[in-house]
Amino acid sequence: MKQYLSALKHILKNGKDREDRTGVGTRGVFGYQMRFNLKDGFPAVTTKKLAWRSVVSELIWFLEGETDERRLAEIHFGKNREELHEKKTIWTANADKQGKALGYTNTPEKKELGPIYGKQWRSWGKEGEEVDQIKKIINDIKKDPHSRRHLVSAWNVEKIDQMALPPCHSMFQFYVQGGELSCQLYQRSADMFLGVPFNVASYSLLTHMLSQILGLKPAEFIWTGGDCHIYKNHFIQAKEQIKRKPQPPPTLLMPRVTKIEDIINSTPNDYKLLNYSPMDSIKAPMAV
Repeated sequence: MKQYLSALKHILKNGKDREDRTGVGTRGVFGYQMRFNLKDGFPAVTTKKLAWRSVVSELIWFLEGETDERRLAEIHFGKNREELHEKKTIWTANADKQGKALGYTNTPEKKELGPIYGKQWRSWGKEGEEVDQIKKIINDIKKDPHSRRHLVSAWNVEKIDQMALPPCHSMFQFYVQGGELSCQLYQRSADMFLGVPFNVASYSLLTHMLSQILGLKPAEFIWTGGDCHIYKNHFIQAKEQIKRKPQPPPTLLMPRVTKIEDIINSTPNDYKLLNYSPMDSIKAPMAV
C-alpha cells in the first residue's frame, strides 16, 4: 500500500483547499489512480487497522440488494435486529440524518436509505422491468469475456435525489485477459483517509468473489478517483499515517463460491486475512 501513502502525500502537498457540503472543508485534487496487483497479496492497508469485518458485511449487504441499514447490522453482528437497537454500522449516521430527512422509515428496527448501491446493483430500473446488473455481468462475461461492456453502475440519475447518499463509488468495469479477471472502479468522491482503504479492500474482495464464480484468476484492481480529498479534520491523522512503514500484504482466505447466492448465504466470519499484522488504528471522525 505504498502507493496509497504516496496519494496522501500528494494531496497534502499539492491539493487545493475548498469548502464542501459537510461544512468541514477539504484539501483535494481532481483525478488520481492507483493499481494493485492481486497476485502479490490482498491490498489491505497495514499502516493502520482496516475495518475488515465492516468491509465484508457491507459487500454482502450490497449483493443482497438491501437498502435497510438494520439488515447490515444483522449481517455485521450476526444477531437479529431486535437485539441490536444500540449497535451502529458505518451507514447508521447516513440513515439517521439523510435517510430520515428524506422521510424514510427510521426506527430501532428499520432504517431505510432509499435506492442506494444494493438496489442499483441488483434491481436497476422501473418496477417490473428491473435489471440485475450483477447476474447480468456474470452471464455476459461467460458469453463474451473480451467485451468492453462489462460495467456495473450505481449512478442512476433518475433516483439520485431519493438516495440517502448518492453513490461515491459510482461505476466499475471488469476486464478479462489470459484467464484472469481485473476490475477498475471509478469513485467520483473519495475520502482518502477514511473511505478509500475501505473501498480498495471491498472491490478487491468483489474481484476475488467473481473470479471464483467465473472460473478465472484475480489479476489487478485499479482504483480511479475523481474528487480525491482529505478532510481538514483528518490532516493530523493523515500525516501520522504517512510516517508509518507499510508491512507485507496479507493473503485472502475465503469460502468456495460458484454463484451469487453462495456469497449471500455466507457470513463475515467466512472471510479472513492471513498474516495480517496492521499497526494501531488511527481514529478520525466521519463527515456526514
